[in-house]
Amino acid sequence: MHFGLVVVILLWTHAAHGYGSNSYAASNRQAIRIGLITDDTTDRIRQTFEHAIAVANSDLSVPLVGETEQVAYGNSVHAFEQLCRLMQSGVGAVFGPAAKHTASHLLNACDAKDIPFIYPHLSWSLQTDGFNLHPHPEDIAHALYDIITQFEWSRFIFCYESSEYLTILDHLMTLYGIKGPVIKVMRYDLNLNGNYKAVLRRVRKSEDSRIVVVGSTEGVAELLRQAQQVGIMNEDYTYLVGNLDLHTYELEEYKYSEANITGIRMFDPDRKEVRDLVETLQHELGESEPMNNGSTSITLAMALTYDAVRVIAETTNFLPYQPQQLNCSERHDNVQPDGSTFRNYMRSLEILEKTITGRIFFQGNMRKGFSFDVIELQPVGLVKVGTWEEGKEFEFKRPPPITNLNENEENTLVNKTFKVLISVPNKPYASLVESINTLIGNNQFEGYGVDLIKELAEKLGFNFTFHNGGNDYGSFNKSTNMTTGMLKEIVEGHADLAITDLTITSEREEAIDFSIPFMNLGIAILYIKPQKAEPEIFSFMDPFSKEVWLYLGIAYLGVSLCLFVLGRLSPSEWDNPYPCIEEPEELENQFTINNSLWFTTGALLQQGSEIAPKALSTRTISAIWWFFTLIMVSSYTANLAAFLTIENPSSSINSVEDLAENKDDVQYGAKRTGSTRNFFLTSEDPIYMKMNAYMTNNPEMLTETNQAGVDKVKAGTKYAFLMESTSIEYNTVRECTLKKIGEALDEKGYGIAMPKNWPYRDKFNNALLELQEQGVLARLKNKWWNEIGAGVCSDKGDDDGSSALGMKNLSGIYAVLIVGSLLSFVISFFYWCLFVFKKAKFYEVPFCDALAEEFKIVVSFAENERALKSAQSVYSRSRNSSQSIESLQTDSENTIPEGD
Repeated sequence: MHFGLVVVILLWTHAAHGYGSNSYAASNRQAIRIGLITDDTTDRIRQTFEHAIAVANSDLSVPLVGETEQVAYGNSVHAFEQLCRLMQSGVGAVFGPAAKHTASHLLNACDAKDIPFIYPHLSWSLQTDGFNLHPHPEDIAHALYDIITQFEWSRFIFCYESSEYLTILDHLMTLYGIKGPVIKVMRYDLNLNGNYKAVLRRVRKSEDSRIVVVGSTEGVAELLRQAQQVGIMNEDYTYLVGNLDLHTYELEEYKYSEANITGIRMFDPDRKEVRDLVETLQHELGESEPMNNGSTSITLAMALTYDAVRVIAETTNFLPYQPQQLNCSERHDNVQPDGSTFRNYMRSLEILEKTITGRIFFQGNMRKGFSFDVIELQPVGLVKVGTWEEGKEFEFKRPPPITNLNENEENTLVNKTFKVLISVPNKPYASLVESINTLIGNNQFEGYGVDLIKELAEKLGFNFTFHNGGNDYGSFNKSTNMTTGMLKEIVEGHADLAITDLTITSEREEAIDFSIPFMNLGIAILYIKPQKAEPEIFSFMDPFSKEVWLYLGIAYLGVSLCLFVLGRLSPSEWDNPYPCIEEPEELENQFTINNSLWFTTGALLQQGSEIAPKALSTRTISAIWWFFTLIMVSSYTANLAAFLTIENPSSSINSVEDLAENKDDVQYGAKRTGSTRNFFLTSEDPIYMKMNAYMTNNPEMLTETNQAGVDKVKAGTKYAFLMESTSIEYNTVRECTLKKIGEALDEKGYGIAMPKNWPYRDKFNNALLELQEQGVLARLKNKWWNEIGAGVCSDKGDDDGSSALGMKNLSGIYAVLIVGSLLSFVISFFYWCLFVFKKAKFYEVPFCDALAEEFKIVVSFAENERALKSAQSVYSRSRNSSQSIESLQTDSENTIPEGD
């Protein structure tokens, strides 16, 4: 609700009396007209304005007369037109609206005409020349700083609605300096759509549970409501609210959640001026004052409106002020002669009494000298626990526990009888007892809801009778003000309570009240369990991923090539093909390309071959390859066994996104009426809007009851059903073919429905809270979900089957193979160079010539034999050329190794 107004002071002048009259006494016979331009649609600002005038007139010799103009919120053009019309009648001052852009526009117009501008909301800056009774952000930050200091917080989350509230954070950081607590800053209205749950889920996952909240009255109230839905409104969280309208919030739902909510306010609801204003609103608008202790319907904007009229009236007692008629056109440069004087005199006053927000005193453009009541939410309502004043050390002064005045004999539930609506059949909440005997009355019903009412009756002492309320839980139509189903029965007084899987929604709470949630849940997807996939013809390749098979093939060819090259580099691998001939003319290498491939194949298949490496380099790479194949074959064998015994199930859908896209032609639906259907009807999320359009265009996918939807899923017709997660949990432990898909789409709770402003609501909430603390609610849920009728399906969790081994699993063994191959090359190259050096020295030939000839022999890949005696050889020109190659000392005989 936005409260804003434009207060215009007009001096009603007679034609015979002008501004230049020398006698102020003459003006005492004339009334001062005060104009109001408001964008408040509830008429509460206008009533406050007129009430303030009536109160002020009792102390004035010159009475005030009110004039009201209504404009649409944010319509700056219309507001300016109304301002111009009033200027032409003689405007004395302007009180700005709630729409800040409109107020800024009017402020500029008033500054140009030297007309005092008054506005009742957070200051823009110290430089604005308006008259503002609202506390400056610096003072709000100082109050929050002192409270946080008393709390001794070392870290907290600062949640703000929009950038204008960062001014409070800026002043707070200035007060802390460099040694302040750890502050995590979050903007909760990220998408500007009123949905704060994404940010609140981040808060829930955060390690911080202490939250400072600043924002508009509507924004902070909605944040607290959504915080309860997300599950962070409990004893683990502490909220410090920086909005000054906490006393106007609907806090009934939070009183029994054990959440710690602290805030500040500018006035006491029990103040005489507040009570008088409340009586006026009740008489004129028929409003009812909240029953909660410490709460009131009077907002800060209304209180500042009242006090602004008081300041204006007090100023007219001391300063003669006769505003002139002005033309708001830019072509006229006329200004209000006494406008600045009147504004400055308003700031010079000190008013100590007959105001709602206390002392009014200014230092420059800022209001000072006021105090804040520090309030806490307790089971009896909002309780004052301290007073903050600038310049004074703040400390909590909590009063003794307050006894609820409603706790009296007249409000007791003992021996009272209530008619309780249930939905039958609706397992596990309520159903008919299966018995061979004829049962009547309450004995014919059983279920979670039935047991819960019995527990409450035993604790509170009331009697009850169960009645079947049908499957229509009911809804409330705002346009027609009509209710249906169970809600209608409660509203019309035909029933006292309703307990079933009835979701707490804001729409239903406009017609009835709910208890605190006895169960928290969310919307989820019910679908058949994934089916076993048919085995494929190449399923034997499943143990390894495609990537592993590819690298295995590369490794096989790479090692084979390495053996081929190392064999040619290693002298020990060149053998005499004819052992009987002592001095052969040529040598033969066993590691041909075919033999190399055959050797690696035999090792890979664990079969071996007749080829045996002789050189150190070839033996090294062979050992590494054998180790590699050992690991690979063992891994393959182990994973193959798992794949043969466990089949991977294939699911058509795995998330709500798959469902929205109708993946694999899966259809879906929900119960035709109820909170689940309303969730999709009202959602602004693109995915949920698409799903809503699908269900609207396919009404045959909607069912009358949840059980009908479950049966449709069990039929196995590629149909998924959207329902509450608790109901899905109940069905999945009894129907082995069903499964919950994905996470919950939202957070909400089930509550006991009761009439609006029911006098026994607090007692029910207290009893439910005690049952929760004693573990009774958990015991009842375990009884009806996991014991009665359960145990049919195996307790074994869902097995996702074996997954193919990837490179992350086997990268180590590949690394060993690569390093071993490189080491083999290094060893081979070293011994080959040493061999060539010894041979060149023996034949007394240059080392480089010998190295070149040996390299040509190595790279002659087409030749697997080498000639020992050749006229073209560099060794033939040596004096030792007659020596045979056998005369060289090889690595196997002496110091020079044969291999490498």
